[in-house]
Amino acid sequence: MTRSEARGDREGTRGTPLLPDLPIREVLTELGAALNDRGVTVLVAPPGAGKTTVVPLSLLSAPWLEERKILVLEPRRLATRAAARRMADLLGEADVGGTVGYRIRLETRVSARTRIEVVTEGILTRMLQSDPALESVGAVLFDEFHERSLHADLGLALTLQSRSLLRDDLRILVMSATLDADPVAKLLGGDGAPAPIVRSEGRVHPVDTRFRGRPVDGWIEPAVAATVLQALNEESGDVLVFLPGAGEIRRTAGRLEGEIPSDVALRPLFGALSPADQDRAIRPSPRGQRKVVLATSIAETSLTIEGVRVVVDSGQMRIPRFDPGTGMTRLDTVRVTRDAADQRRGRAGRTEPGVCYRLWTPGEDRGLVPARSPEIVDAELAPLALELARWGADPADLTWLDAPPVAAFAQARELLYELDALNGQGVITQHGREMARIGAHPRLAHLLLRGREEGLGGLAADLAALLNARDIFQADGGAPGPDLRHRLEALAQARRGGRPSGPPGGRVHRGGLRQVLREADHWRRSDDPQGTADLNHTGRLLAMAYPDRVGRRRDGARGRFLLRNGRGVRFREVQGLGDAEWIVAAELDGRGREGRIFRAAPLEQTEVEDAFAHQIQEEEEVAWDPEAGRIVAVRRRRLGAIILSEAPLANPAPEEVTRAVVEGVRQMGLASLPWSKETEQLRQRIAFLHRLDPDRWPDTGEAALMASLEGWLGPFLTGLRSRDDLRRVDLAQALLTLVGWDRSRRLDALAPTHLGVPSGSSIRLDYTDPRAPVLAVRLQEVFGLLETPRIADGQVPLTLHLLSPARRPVQVTQDLASFWKDAYFDVRKDMRGRYPKHYWPEDPLEAEATHRTRPRRGN
Repeated sequence: MTRSEARGDREGTRGTPLLPDLPIREVLTELGAALNDRGVTVLVAPPGAGKTTVVPLSLLSAPWLEERKILVLEPRRLATRAAARRMADLLGEADVGGTVGYRIRLETRVSARTRIEVVTEGILTRMLQSDPALESVGAVLFDEFHERSLHADLGLALTLQSRSLLRDDLRILVMSATLDADPVAKLLGGDGAPAPIVRSEGRVHPVDTRFRGRPVDGWIEPAVAATVLQALNEESGDVLVFLPGAGEIRRTAGRLEGEIPSDVALRPLFGALSPADQDRAIRPSPRGQRKVVLATSIAETSLTIEGVRVVVDSGQMRIPRFDPGTGMTRLDTVRVTRDAADQRRGRAGRTEPGVCYRLWTPGEDRGLVPARSPEIVDAELAPLALELARWGADPADLTWLDAPPVAAFAQARELLYELDALNGQGVITQHGREMARIGAHPRLAHLLLRGREEGLGGLAADLAALLNARDIFQADGGAPGPDLRHRLEALAQARRGGRPSGPPGGRVHRGGLRQVLREADHWRRSDDPQGTADLNHTGRLLAMAYPDRVGRRRDGARGRFLLRNGRGVRFREVQGLGDAEWIVAAELDGRGREGRIFRAAPLEQTEVEDAFAHQIQEEEEVAWDPEAGRIVAVRRRRLGAIILSEAPLANPAPEEVTRAVVEGVRQMGLASLPWSKETEQLRQRIAFLHRLDPDRWPDTGEAALMASLEGWLGPFLTGLRSRDDLRRVDLAQALLTLVGWDRSRRLDALAPTHLGVPSGSSIRLDYTDPRAPVLAVRLQEVFGLLETPRIADGQVPLTLHLLSPARRPVQVTQDLASFWKDAYFDVRKDMRGRYPKHYWPEDPLEAEATHRTRPRRGN
């Protein structure tokens, strides 16, 4: 529909805007009624149905709006500008800033007349923090909510709480093309019935899907370029190509340049491009020309690229993932999900039948994951944690589709504490409030504030802008050097009007440089010097943004460092910073045992001591050295995992020495103690009584003794420092400490060490098996003993091992009387043959017991 055609449908009543004939119009009445009655609604409509532009315009005349504004949230800056311009065009207004305006980072186009504000999702959070009731807003529309960005989830959670506590008349509409609407409707409904779900079927033209198969070598650019050339030859219309990132876009463009027809223009489209370059990709091609748009996922939703009827989908996308184990966020290239693939395919059928080339197989297509994970599950949560602290809430106080992961949120709060944004109780500080008002990532906000305090505001602004953007250095055939000082110098050269020098064998990305300069100028205050300060302060400033990534070089290992957070990192190539004693790693990955450093700066230990004086811990450590077999006592100063200095501790506290020796025994085991036959038997005797009466007698099994070393052994280790010193431990007294003085007097009576036998000998009892103590005695020594001896007040019969003259068992019994009656005579017969000189009487009950070969009087 042209503008002149659309104007014929402009106004039926005063204030009703122009509404193009798009499918969404069929459900506008139902949608308006749902918002009027319930105040919360979910709208599901396919791409091209008109939800982004028509719905906000249709709500301008709603009676409940009462001259308040409508906020429309978009996931990307490009979509925000495009939606605002399209609505202004539909209203017949020459430019945005009138009835329709927009707000994005570093750019605002609104006026007193603005009734619809299109904003990026993070802007809503800042508006809520300034005005929790959103007094000037009548409705908040969350567009493309299926992308589940962190800002969208947080914005919805805060808006729902605002509506619940402050503004029950605030309307909330969640819109998407591919959304599981039921959970969202339940969330919006709160404790009541789910919110209404309005569905628009749309008018989607048929799209012929052609599978090309996955590239065999893993490199997608050759296959994508070949498919684009095939599409230009086979089909009419413009071509939209989906690639995972800017690097793949540049490499694919390089392959297509010189190969495509002269009437076809190559147009890259990704977030780091200037608005003018982005607009060239979106605008319709001039008559008689075609274009190939090489885009990231930025072109999946909320954006109409005129003239496209062919889509080439690489099948890959890039998503941020945060690893709580490393404290690092990395961009992972992953296979496209089902919802994203369908969104991409739908771009070919917006205005007429189209074609979609997919660089995967039908079998792979059937195995696609239904949807991407919400960003809140994988992202770094420091910005969210700061916003919640400023809001005065914990995650449990809000309602979420997916609550922030506990481990990642805890790590985010720890970072905020290191940045002085939270105090020890987790409450936001005044410094934290100032950080939140800046609107940058907490790391960068802290850097900007501290840099200004130290008179380094200009350098801090340049550094923050560099850290917040993609690397302005590009190297041919590899990664550019990591030193951030070289990039700061390039900024200074560009600001002076010169031609900035890039890395060796590389270049400066001009578009990226312009973006960084623009952002740096935004952060600079009027009192900040326009020149660049001494670049030797770079490391000090960088440490303010990344206190957890301060690292010290490992001994004798060039280019390898230990970070304050305990993570090992390294430079991927040997270069100048590899010899630095201290570095700050601003950009690294979390893969492998050691992360690779991509951007960093050096600093001195004096700077570390000064910057983190309040966080440096002084400790005295007394520990057991298993190799030396003795305690080691040191006084140490540390910053996290990094030891700043260490010296011997001359007079460690006695209790710490004892604790360390106990730990040494725990490591070496009970065998390291000076056990004798007597102390081992004592331990077994106590174990025997514990089995009979566990409430009165302690457990002296190995596991129990190891678990209670401090209690029974610790008092007997005073003054000991080494493995050899353990020989002096009075182990018997230590064990009796477990028993107690009262019970110790009963121990010998209940579990005697020895037992007297008729021969006059006193035989040691064996308590190895606490279930059956053993009396091992030669048979001749118990002649005349009628019954089995018993211990423990007669509760337990001893197990008799009746021995031959050679002290080998000839009988094991707990019933001595039966042995004399039945088995003795067979034993006597056998023993007389083997040991004829020994005494084997016919009547053992009347015979004289002896420990000799025969009794002195003979028989």
